[in-house]
Order: sequence, then C-alpha cells, then structure tokens
Amino acid sequence: MDKWLKTGCFKRKQEVEEDPTISQDETVEGIWSNASSDEPSTSSFVPVANKKIKIRKYCPEYLSYGFASTGDPSAPNSQCVICFKTFSNSSLAPAKLLRHLQTNHSEYKDKPVDFFQRKLVEMNKSKKNLSSLVGSSINEKACKASFQVSYRIAKAGKAHIIAETLIKPCLIDVVETMIGEKFSNSVKMLPLSNDTVHRRIYEISNEIENTVIQRIKGSGWYALQLDETTDVAGCAVLLVIVRYIHNNSAEEEMLLCKPLKTHTTGEEIFKMIDSYITEKELNWNQCINICTDGAKAMTGKYSGFVARVKNVVPEIESSHCIIHRQALAVKKIPPVLKNVLDEAVKIVNFIKSRPLNSRIFAVLCEEMGSQFTTLLLHTEVRWLSRGKVLVRLFTLRNEVMVFLNDSSFELSSRITDIKWLQCLAYLADVFSSLNELNLSLQGTSVTVISLYDKIQAKLNKIQFWESCINRGISECFPTLHDFVCESKTALSAEITSEIINHLQNLQVSIREYFPRREEDLDWVRNPFSVPVEKFHQTLTVKQIEQLIDVAADGNLKTTFNSATLLQFWAQLRSEYPELANFAVKKLLPFATTYRCEVGFSKYALTKTDLRSKLNPEADMRIQLSNIEPDIDKLVSNKQAHPSH
Repeated sequence: MDKWLKTGCFKRKQEVEEDPTISQDETVEGIWSNASSDEPSTSSFVPVANKKIKIRKYCPEYLSYGFASTGDPSAPNSQCVICFKTFSNSSLAPAKLLRHLQTNHSEYKDKPVDFFQRKLVEMNKSKKNLSSLVGSSINEKACKASFQVSYRIAKAGKAHIIAETLIKPCLIDVVETMIGEKFSNSVKMLPLSNDTVHRRIYEISNEIENTVIQRIKGSGWYALQLDETTDVAGCAVLLVIVRYIHNNSAEEEMLLCKPLKTHTTGEEIFKMIDSYITEKELNWNQCINICTDGAKAMTGKYSGFVARVKNVVPEIESSHCIIHRQALAVKKIPPVLKNVLDEAVKIVNFIKSRPLNSRIFAVLCEEMGSQFTTLLLHTEVRWLSRGKVLVRLFTLRNEVMVFLNDSSFELSSRITDIKWLQCLAYLADVFSSLNELNLSLQGTSVTVISLYDKIQAKLNKIQFWESCINRGISECFPTLHDFVCESKTALSAEITSEIINHLQNLQVSIREYFPRREEDLDWVRNPFSVPVEKFHQTLTVKQIEQLIDVAADGNLKTTFNSATLLQFWAQLRSEYPELANFAVKKLLPFATTYRCEVGFSKYALTKTDLRSKLNPEADMRIQLSNIEPDIDKLVSNKQAHPSH
C-alpha cells in the first residue's frame, strides 16, 4: 500500500510538471509529501498548506474542438466559435471542450480544423461589425430600446409579459432572417423581462406625471372631470382628468387613477383627491370647475364631493355632464310608444337571446339575401342602444315576420300590424336622430358653449318636426315616410297624436335639463360680428374697451378662423388680459365626462380577468396621455445592464 501511494504521488507530480497547459510557477507545490522514511507503512500523507490557484493556458490544438481564446492572455477564457458562448479559464480542458462540442454542436464533431478556422474568422468579423454598428454603448442602446418597447406595450394596453414571450423572439427571428444570425446577439441583449417592462412603464408614467404637474402649475387655472367605476376584480376605481392651458392650447391629461379601498362616498373621494393635490403642491384655488356624472356621491348637497370642495373653494363651479343629461332628457316616452318599444325589445330577445333561434334566423337572413343576419340586443345603460336596436329590427321586419310565422310567440302578430310598424318606424327615426346628437356631444377639447349650441339646434329641429306632423308632412322622418309610401297607408289620427305628444314632451324635458343660460356669451363665440353695446351689463368698462380693440383688429380675424375658440382667446391673454382671461374661464371647463368614459373602456381592456391583480395606473397614464416621454433623459439616469 505504501509503495502504491508513493508511486501514485510521484506519478501525479510528474504529470503536472510535464503538462504544457500549466505554468510551472503556478502549480500546486508539494501536492503530497512523504512522511520520513522511518515511518511505518501505515503513515498518511498531508497536503501542503501553501496552494496557488491553477491557471490554464490556451493551446492552438483546442481549435479542433471549436474553441478560441478570448480575454486576458495571462488568464484566457474559452469561446465557442459556433455559438459564441464564453466560458471561464477552468473550462480550458480537452475533456470539457469536447463535451460542449458533442453536446451542443454534435453535427460539427467530425469537422476538420479548417472548418473551425473558418468559423473563427467569421466570428472575428462579426465582432468587428457589431462593434462598428453599436460602438461601446450597446448596453445604453439596449436600455433605450427597452424603454421604447415598454412604452409601446403600455400604449397598446397589452400584458407586460408579451415583450419576453412574443416581441423579443420575433425581433430575434426578424434580425436573423433579414440581416444575419451574427447580429441577433445584440437583440438578445435587450432587457425585456416582465419585471423590467413593469419598471420601465412605471418610470415613464412618473416622467409624464411630473410633466403634467409642472404644466398645471404654469397654466394658472385648471378644470377637472371625474367618475368612478368597478373593475373586474370588484375594486372601485376613481379616474380624474384635468384640462389646463399649455402653449396657448387646451391640454387634457389624466391626473390620477386610484382605487377606493373602502366606501365610494363623497368624503372618501374628496380625501383621495385632496391628498393628491396636497402631495403634488397644487392649488385648489386655481381649479375653476368640476364636471361629474351627477351621482349622489359627486353632487350631494351636503356630503357630496362637490360640496366638500366648495367648503375649501366657495367660488368654484360645478357642472353635470351634458351627455348624461341628454340621455336622461330623452327617456320620457308616452305610454303607447313605450309599449311599442318594450314589445320590440321582447321580439328581439326572443330571437337573439336563444342560440338556436339566433342561428336559424341568421340562416334565414342569408337565404333571403338580407343586408344583416343578426338583431341587436337592447341595453338600457348604453346611450345609442335604442336607436340601433329599433333601426335593425325595422330593417329586418320581413325576415322577422317569416321567422315568427312558424312559432307560437305571443307577439308574432305585432310584426304584421300596420299601426304598430308605424310607431316602430317613428321611434327608429327619432332615436336615430337623438343618437346623432349624442355622438356630436362626444369628443375631446369640446366646450360648454359649442355643445349648448348643438342642443339648441336639436331643440329647434324638434319644434320643426312637430309643425310638420301637424300639417301632415312626414318627410322629416325618412323611415316612417318610406314605410307609409310603401304600405300606401296614411298616418292615423291616433298615431299622429302620439307623435306630437312625444315631440312636445321631448321639448319640455330638454328645456328642463338644459335651461337657458343667463349670460350672453355671443362675443366669446365671435367677437367680430356682435354689437358691443349688448354687453354693457355683463362686462366691465375695461373688458368692453378691449373687446372694441379686438373687433377692430383685422389680423385677429385670420387667427380666429384658423384656431379653436379656446386657442384664440388663450393667445390674447398677454395683450388683452381682462377680456381674454374672462373668456378662457368660460371655455376651459369640461362639458362632459367623455374622457373618463373612454378611460374606463381602456381600463377594462387593460385589467382583464387574466390580470385581475394588476395596478394599471401607470399603464392608464401612458394610454390616456398625449405627452411624449423623454426617454433619453430616463436612460441617462439608468445604469445600463443587459442582464435584466
């Protein structure tokens, strides 16, 4: 045993001394030393305490395994010339190199050295091209690209993980196919993990938020619109949109989108918004108007949100969304017409809500060559539901009649009743016209003045329709007129009376929800075509003098025709401050909560049942903002690192 140990030790030491890959001064000195010759055969060997780290050298023969040298020549690393992977110095052993070749590149294990020499040349060329392409700032560019991709993901409302699972693999495939495999390594350095994208979106959102806050502070005044809803996770969400003046133009941006943890009362809403305004060092006194949907929590006389704000800023004004008011104003219908509407909805539900009936009806419509193959379900909370449902039902009335002939549905006879169809045609026409009004009230950068003009125009039309029906003229209702001509029947006195009654009630209801404004703001609409004497009681002397100057300025007429009202008056704030500031305060308030409704639609698409734990505030700010983030600034504050 002693002889074997001694021989093995000396043999190992000899192999180390003869190994060309190991420096003689870096070997482990005295790996094992013998005990004194006087020791018995059972004596043990002890390792020498002073050990040095073994550093391997690169041999040119290693190229036959597909590996080249890289890094510090005194302690080189190995790099595969096929996959470009780099390994530590300890991997410079023939067995390890051969194992990598056989495991990862088995198709090249029998290739000659010339093949690997050619691969080495290609690798060196790709390194040179990549260096000239991206320079020494590849990490910084990868970081910037990561911000850009994250911004696009948030703007589209997509899941954050899509960058790692779809976008990055697609980029790699495109680069490899269009440019070459050697350039795809730079794409692989893009940090696009789920957590990285989440952080990038959060940082971009903060950048946009800071910009909005600074612009609000420099605007002088701002107006708010707010609404709350419940998301897919049952969480109550408050959304606040702010409008302010920036570069003589009205900007609308999201101020906050936060969950209400407990109650949705006016007190809780006020606490949340007030704490945010205090945190961002905004001034309640600069808020000139608040627009809400008219809910009790918003407009309650004593404990509503608006009432609590007025305790802080008594002179602040509030308004009820014009779109909501218009939807409420058109709800009142005489009993006879209301009965026709309810029966029409029941007929639609009988066909549409039953899958078998719906499929059979679709086949029937295809065989009859109809324009449509399906009916539309009525939804009370949707503004345009009535008009669309009734128009579609009247368009497919012949198909519905054929379908109901073979059924025992109790309302089957209605579809052949001329008087019932006349009422249906009238309702389809009048609600289609009201839908057009509703759509015209929607949009961004609209003002109270312009929307009141549209309401007044519709009111005048309703008065005209009433006079036409009184005179027996039905052309103002095209669907009803075509049906009367087609069926060769005149409107009965009963139907005529019901139509007139409905039109009269509609006028009363609209005037109730849209009373005439006491202030005469014709000079705001057009300061060049109204007599100045008309406003002596509503404007101060200084304002009237400035209005005379504005009306006499020919150059301003060109500007007035090429800009919106708010832009026009905002541009005059420095030259005519008293008059222009007064006009801006009348034009700046929100007229509707349209932006909140749009925001909730995007919110529902962002926070789905598959992402019910997501806090989408940062994503929402990016989606609802028109501000382009300063990505270069964000990148300059980051330490670029490609590993995450």
